[in-house]
Amino acid sequence: MNESYPSALPVPVDAVRAAVHAGMPRTVAQLVELVAIPGIAWESFDAAHLEHSAEAVAAVLADAGLEEVEILRVPLGDGPGHPAVVARRRPAPGRPTVLLYAHHDVQPPGRRELWDSEPFAAEERGGRLYGRGAADDKAGIMAHVAALRAVDDQLGEDFGLGVTVFVEGEEEAGSPSFRDFLEAYRDRLAADVIVIADSANWEIGVPALTTSLRGMVGAVVELSVLEHAVHSGLYGGPVLDAPTLLSRLIATFHDDDGAVAVEGLHAEDSTDLVYDEERFRADAAVRDGVRLAGRGSLASRLWTQPALSVTGMDVTPVEIAANTIAPSARAKISLRTAPGQDPAEAAEALRRHVEKYAPFGAHVRFELEETGQSFRTDINSGAARIAQWALGEAWGRPAVQTGIGGSIPFTADLTELYPDAAILITGVEDPDSRAHSANESLHLAEFERAVLAEALMLAALDDAARHEQVTRE
Repeated sequence: MNESYPSALPVPVDAVRAAVHAGMPRTVAQLVELVAIPGIAWESFDAAHLEHSAEAVAAVLADAGLEEVEILRVPLGDGPGHPAVVARRRPAPGRPTVLLYAHHDVQPPGRRELWDSEPFAAEERGGRLYGRGAADDKAGIMAHVAALRAVDDQLGEDFGLGVTVFVEGEEEAGSPSFRDFLEAYRDRLAADVIVIADSANWEIGVPALTTSLRGMVGAVVELSVLEHAVHSGLYGGPVLDAPTLLSRLIATFHDDDGAVAVEGLHAEDSTDLVYDEERFRADAAVRDGVRLAGRGSLASRLWTQPALSVTGMDVTPVEIAANTIAPSARAKISLRTAPGQDPAEAAEALRRHVEKYAPFGAHVRFELEETGQSFRTDINSGAARIAQWALGEAWGRPAVQTGIGGSIPFTADLTELYPDAAILITGVEDPDSRAHSANESLHLAEFERAVLAEALMLAALDDAARHEQVTRE
């Protein structure tokens, strides 16, 4: 990709903007139709809805002029696997290909009484479209479709970029067959640039390119002190119960400031973006008087420093507790690692810490359950520079670079299988979208800007490739 781009801008920005705007009624209408389908990839939900969802997405992609539209899957356990949709448009000779990713499965709606309208009947209120999947991630699907339509409208046959749209059907269930799917259809999905439309912008009116993701380590720590339970009166005193000792072990995970105290974990405080504490408290629903943990900027504590949480514990439930000393207890540990940290190295650091700080000689067993690689965008690549230019044009102000405190594990799979591809993480959500929660919604004006940004990015990628091709020839 031409590193000097976009020093000159032959992309017809105003014309593409007009085409995006003219197409919005159709785009939103199709989004409403997709929201009406409760496609959930969890085993406890009707799989027929997920099949219907895939078929509807395939029809939308075919209607957008994409070719070779297929519903594909790989086996999962004893079943056929979840349906994904892949549609392609071949590149002109010598032109690169861009892969546009989104997912059509959604989270369960949860309790109906928490919603102000029907979860699967999209409703517009106050400039937002409410409904399960309206933002996460059926809006991502329609952003790809609407951007392609706008580019086709303005560039027609001059648009020579190859395009593959990959709409996964199991992201909200943890993408259990994603790696197998990539292996099975590696050639179909090969691309020079990969755009993952499943993130969020910084705030309404401020676009963002997500440039880093933390990695992850999931483990279970089991601590035991007795062969079996004994009477708390007869034997209590010389021996401490397992929940008490497990609590003492967990307390060593953080220092007095609440910063992670596990030796061997990387941490950075290199973010320039200011995350206001008041906004964070509101976003995270922090109760009044609770002091925030850690050191450094809030943004770095969220994106480039490790985070260690206890997400579950197995101890004797209060309602059945007898006067006995519990012999064992377990805790489920979630470690988020700084970008650049090897997850195997982080897991080993956590194991060493647990074994070193086991109190009173208690026996501990460390069971590693999962790991996930971190991710960092090369912001100086031609594709990343084009993306930042496109976002700035669409919003009328420079894009900020943000991280995500969580992980997108399949990003590591894409990086491993397509090491030469530039991966760009964009999104249609904003802090008020409430993805996964009741009253999930999409800000429609921001959605239009996101569509415009992607359309400009595609046009600019094509233009840069055209100039490179001419230069080579």
